[in-house]
Amino acid sequence: MKDKYVVVKYEAKGHRFEILVDPDKALELKSGKSVSLEEVLITDTIFKDAKKGLRASPESMKAVFGTDDPRTVALEIIKRGEIPLTTEQRKKLVEEKKAQIINLITKNAIDPKTKLPIPAKRIELAMEQARISIDPFKPAEQQFEQIVSQLAKVIPIKIAKAYVIVKLPAEHSSKGLKLLQSMGTIKKTRWLSDGSLEAELEIPAGLQQELIDKVNALTKGTGDVKIVNVG
Repeated sequence: MKDKYVVVKYEAKGHRFEILVDPDKALELKSGKSVSLEEVLITDTIFKDAKKGLRASPESMKAVFGTDDPRTVALEIIKRGEIPLTTEQRKKLVEEKKAQIINLITKNAIDPKTKLPIPAKRIELAMEQARISIDPFKPAEQQFEQIVSQLAKVIPIKIAKAYVIVKLPAEHSSKGLKLLQSMGTIKKTRWLSDGSLEAELEIPAGLQQELIDKVNALTKGTGDVKIVNVG
């Protein structure tokens, strides 16, 4: 058996389950990375008490997980249970999740007074000011709205969409259409008599400047982006 392992514990319906895992690999799996169960598990035995070597009964596994297959049960224990973390591991995970959340906020939120995106540094400072707690295992998307509502107590912030009209010259219309589809929801398209394309689309409000920059880069400045409404 490897020297480096931790015990992941999970309790439900009056039953206790424990498994032995490689801590780093288990964290990667729990965080959604592609890791095989073989790399994670030290042994595929499901314990009731690992320290005493007591195995969990098939009946208890079926009662909680609906199966007594040890691999299926082990995977669920990793997902639902708490993996013991070192201070350094937790700090790293929290920082990674924080960066993802800040990225989401800069794309989807604006300052309602100026209708402009909020710089990432300002969001980070506001998160510190509001003493926002980040769950290192919960997807950024699931924490996003709650964190925005907490930030609203310390800075002007609002989740918003921008409605824009983009005009693309004929020679750039095909690639340009793919670009627009990747950045938002196309509401209408209109092919003009000169072969150029006019598209109306809705994008996350924080992507206004990014859209303008990308259209300019693609069309070498011959395209046009008009912000119709932000809110």
